Amino acid sequence: MEQIAYKARTHEALTKEYALVRAHYDELCARNLKLDMSRGKPAKEQLDLVSGLFTALTTPEDCVIDGIDARNYGELSGLPAAKRLFADILGCKPEECFAGGSSSLNLMYDTISKAFTHGLLHSETPWSKLDCVKWLCPVPGYDRHFKITQTFGCEMINVPMTPDGPDMDIVEELIKDEAVKGMWCVPKFSNPDGIVYSEETCRRIAAMKPAAKDFTLMWDNAYCVHEFEGEFIPFPDIIGLCREAGNPDMVYEFASTSKVTLAGAGISVMAASEANLKYMVSLMSIQMISADKVNQLRHVRYLKDKETTLELMKRHAELLYPKFHCVLDMLEAEIAPLEIAQWQKPKGGYFVSVNTIPGLAKRTLALCKQAGVVMTGAGAAFPYGVDPQDSNIRIAPSLPPVAELQQAMDIFCASLKIAALEQLLNIA
Repeated sequence: MEQIAYKARTHEALTKEYALVRAHYDELCARNLKLDMSRGKPAKEQLDLVSGLFTALTTPEDCVIDGIDARNYGELSGLPAAKRLFADILGCKPEECFAGGSSSLNLMYDTISKAFTHGLLHSETPWSKLDCVKWLCPVPGYDRHFKITQTFGCEMINVPMTPDGPDMDIVEELIKDEAVKGMWCVPKFSNPDGIVYSEETCRRIAAMKPAAKDFTLMWDNAYCVHEFEGEFIPFPDIIGLCREAGNPDMVYEFASTSKVTLAGAGISVMAASEANLKYMVSLMSIQMISADKVNQLRHVRYLKDKETTLELMKRHAELLYPKFHCVLDMLEAEIAPLEIAQWQKPKGGYFVSVNTIPGLAKRTLALCKQAGVVMTGAGAAFPYGVDPQDSNIRIAPSLPPVAELQQAMDIFCASLKIAALEQLLNIA
């Protein structure tokens, strides 16, 4: 039976539809499912792909590289071999890389923290001594980014995303304010939309002339090699672009192997100008001796180079592709004809971002939870957890098996339909 948009149906037809959908939803609730799709976690099968990581070092001799014993003190900025690996993947220079521990988020937090406690390379004063620090947040975006700047008391400003990245006309106007100190960016397969910034957008970002001398571009390239459909998409080196545009110290780039090898035991990188890294290392030398260099070396031995890493990511893609298309196919079949939501169709990353008609996200997610499916909270993809339209929902398909994912999406689609019908029928 052909479906037509809800708004095109009569009140009588909507009432009948509501009864049918509600009955289906009640039947789903009776199954007592418990499905967690709240975060973009790799599945067990993905973690099993990299079991060879555990045997990458087997003898004491394996722990020595470039004349450095990874088991000992030293090398605060990371093993040179780990820097070379990340430089190969990101397209920057090894001397522009600081290789860290398992969490790139920790490096991001530490960068913002140091801006507030000490100031950055071009800061005239630590940010904690300023009356106001403003921060640009492309939305929808990554909730953990926003929580970092919120924790330090930044006034966060929403910047709409376009199919090519942040709306640069708005960004270029906002950075005329000296209190605007930086911007979060997930440039490739953005979280949650899966948008890839265009080269023009990257160049406009690199060429910005902010009023703040210490404006800081936080470039989280978390999904730089994370295609699950199609060939690898080469991506501009933002550090090189900023250098060419006369802004060599404006950007800090971050990445990790969290969704390449082991989510809880990978390695990370902070890439920036040599001047920025020299300054940051001078501060970090007080707080640490080094990250886990044995794990860095384990990753170097296992991943080897960009080419080998991309081959591994193709195996990840074979596992992820059916899950993402399960979500997209069900949305297309169950929701698209009703015209109650729109969504991106990503080819990489870890999320599907659904935008309902205004006012449905919280109710939809509450119904999902009641039926046993936990998803990321409504508003999480916006600063302060407030979605002005109450419409964005982030779906994370990676963890559940396809069979469970189909059940979860059945519940999601039923929940979204109920929320839309309640709104149209004025059901409290």
